[in-house]
Amino acid sequence: MVAAQTDEAGRSARVQGLRRHDLGRPPGRRAELAVVTVAVGVLVVGFGLGIGVPRLGSFTLTAFVAFAVAGLGLALLAGATARLFRLTRGWWRVLVVPGTVVAALLGVYVLAVPVAAAVPPHNALGVEAPPAGAEHVSFPTADGELLAGWYVPSRNGAAVVLLHGSGATRASVVDHADVLAAEGYGVLAFDARGHGESTGRGMRWGWFGDTDVAAAVAYLEARPDVDAGRIAAVGLSMGGEEALGAARAGLRAVVAEGVTGRSADDLGWLTAYGWRGRVQLLLDRAQTAVADLLSTADRPTPLREAVAGTPSRPVLLIVAGDVPDETLAARELSAGLRHVSVWTVDGGDHTGGLRTDPDRWTREVIGFLDAATRD
Repeated sequence: MVAAQTDEAGRSARVQGLRRHDLGRPPGRRAELAVVTVAVGVLVVGFGLGIGVPRLGSFTLTAFVAFAVAGLGLALLAGATARLFRLTRGWWRVLVVPGTVVAALLGVYVLAVPVAAAVPPHNALGVEAPPAGAEHVSFPTADGELLAGWYVPSRNGAAVVLLHGSGATRASVVDHADVLAAEGYGVLAFDARGHGESTGRGMRWGWFGDTDVAAAVAYLEARPDVDAGRIAAVGLSMGGEEALGAARAGLRAVVAEGVTGRSADDLGWLTAYGWRGRVQLLLDRAQTAVADLLSTADRPTPLREAVAGTPSRPVLLIVAGDVPDETLAARELSAGLRHVSVWTVDGGDHTGGLRTDPDRWTREVIGFLDAATRD
């Protein structure tokens, strides 16, 4: 009897010892992993809101909420990681901190960036004065939004749709408008939907570009000072990608500066960077898929397909000499297409062609537009 009790006590002690040294399931580990998951989700929301804040200098309610939520996420992540570290035994402990850091970084990169793109805050127009001689105009889109802009009347019968970059407004392209207007072109600079004074929910990767540009072209076609067959587009960054994608919408020609791509479908040039580029492309495909779920916009036509499908519309790609990604993207977009030309701005940064070399920018762009929109 005593021997049986002793054996039972020994078995009980061994079981308790195994439980204490169970590396896979220590007490509370699952709960802390759940907290880590929640913390990463909170970080995604915080950074998603924060990335979309257009100017950190203007401390808006959105910025306050973004910083508060991101701070909460970091605090939760740090606390859960510390407790998980204490609960983990053996060599598994070495993986706790790097594992949570990698999970947080991947979560923020793969999820927060498309959240910021598909659900951005509505940024203000800004205080930039309008182009000389401009009038305030607005026009509807086919899906019921109202786009606000400035229009400088045409003096030569041709007109240009001028498109700003992501997170900006028409106030960022006033200098470009002045150059175009000085050469006699009508210039319609407008806020993309969800930007500035335009209505609607924005999309920072330009997925509404086809609809918005088509509305701008329709507005210009109805103007008495514009020949409907002489309308071109000049776009910067996101605006350039919107212009390329909407080339079929009555445009005679397109000037696109600072183009890299508006979805993973446009980023095949990343493979030029070897294995790092292929990994980046996989992450970008995940981002594109998340953005497609979150945005009410349709996933756009790949830029190469849009450009190749409009051979009668000449394209000028302006590339920043100091941004290798733009060179690779332009090379892919122009390969084998005779109607696509490329000008590289030596020493230029992203969309900085006019700032870097204003005389050359004016000659290149105006010369291209004059030839493309000639009667």
